[in-house]
Amino acid sequence: YVAAVYEHESILSPAPAALVERRSALELMGRNLDIYEQQVLAAARQGAQIIVFPEDGIHGFNFTRSSIYPYLDFVPHSHSGRWNPCREPYLFLHAVFQINQRLSCMALKNRIFLVANLGTKQPCGRWDPRCPSDGRFQFNTNVALGADGALLATYRKHNLYFEDAFDTPAEPDYAFFDTPFAGRFGMFTCFDILFFEPAVNLIRQYNLKQIVYPTAWMNQLPLLSAVEFQQAFATAFNVNMLAANIHHPTLGMTGSGIYTPVKSFIYHNMESYGGKLIVAEIPVITADYKTNLEKETPGRVSEKGKEQSPPSFYAEMMYDNFTFVPVWGEKGELQVCANSLCCYLNYQRAALTDELYALGVFDGLHTVHGTYYVQACALVKCGGLSFSTCGQEVTDATALIDFQLWGNMSTPYIFPLLLTSGITLDFADHMGWKNNYYFLSKNRTSSGLLTAALYGRWYEKD
Repeated sequence: YVAAVYEHESILSPAPAALVERRSALELMGRNLDIYEQQVLAAARQGAQIIVFPEDGIHGFNFTRSSIYPYLDFVPHSHSGRWNPCREPYLFLHAVFQINQRLSCMALKNRIFLVANLGTKQPCGRWDPRCPSDGRFQFNTNVALGADGALLATYRKHNLYFEDAFDTPAEPDYAFFDTPFAGRFGMFTCFDILFFEPAVNLIRQYNLKQIVYPTAWMNQLPLLSAVEFQQAFATAFNVNMLAANIHHPTLGMTGSGIYTPVKSFIYHNMESYGGKLIVAEIPVITADYKTNLEKETPGRVSEKGKEQSPPSFYAEMMYDNFTFVPVWGEKGELQVCANSLCCYLNYQRAALTDELYALGVFDGLHTVHGTYYVQACALVKCGGLSFSTCGQEVTDATALIDFQLWGNMSTPYIFPLLLTSGITLDFADHMGWKNNYYFLSKNRTSSGLLTAALYGRWYEKD
């Protein structure tokens, strides 16, 4: 099928904390929707059957609970195609459904499935012990609209990321919708990608193979840049993923793509401004689809690295205290351990460069900007030649390295990261489980290696 995602440079409120009238809020959102309208038309002309827009793309961000109120729409939570905002204009006399109406009409006019993110409100009463003091719930919400303009599904974000304006729903939403061209699509938002609920549970429970993913992601190298983790997620769960990010390079926000488990069409641009439409034709993944990667086994996974590993050292990476060993010389075998996790590396460089690489391990609770348990084995390029620079954000590298990386991970949820110079992506030659070790191997990356990592999430220990 043909899919489209749009990385949108949203027009933001100059003073998001200030309370404005509904009319002003609608005017600002209308300017963003004008851009959406152009992109839906452009995507449809290229044959796209579905288009995904980013989180916060219509209203922006950095609101307070009260200042976002004029930007919120009502959306009925039970629907499944029975409500068509474009075809029922009499509902819009009160201007409370206007955003939905415009999105619905874009979908209908262009005969395209459309996924977008908006702020929604839902009144509540004193009988509800969770009801906020202002008498309403406010949700960060995705809507999925059919090619006839009907509202097919809504999803209210469960894992909020410093979003004081919004509430968390009482129970996680498991949101999905059906299409004639690729079957069932599931949806969740941004920070949800790092947690079991609802993202992993949704995929497992409904055996989903296509995912739509609006996000407003701030890149964090070396392990959590947007395109790097989006691809790792598609690979780990064997799904197609349509990921739309917003575009604000000054805030570190860029990175969208259309991902299959074996190929990616991505956009990452920290240099220039303006939006970017990605359109790609990808295969429908069915429930019995298997990638070649799953069938492969490595040449060998030796049980341990050489005993005489170089001295280990500590450095902060992603706000976590990693234990590292330097990767010296043209080739070698290394081992580094922390708690119950041991990481092993066999490597051979094509040529020696004046770049320092290190093999790092972390097995513990990550506590900055979110609390979640990580098991990570990571081969990274350091920021300079001293050990203290290992774990820094690096975007360029020249070293071409053949490697096999493995670890005795305690969780089945492993995200394989493979990032190369200029924030480009590569795919492993082989990966998977063997003898209770998870491994990732690659002969000769397409360009200089930035990160090769096994990023494990041990959800039960969160």
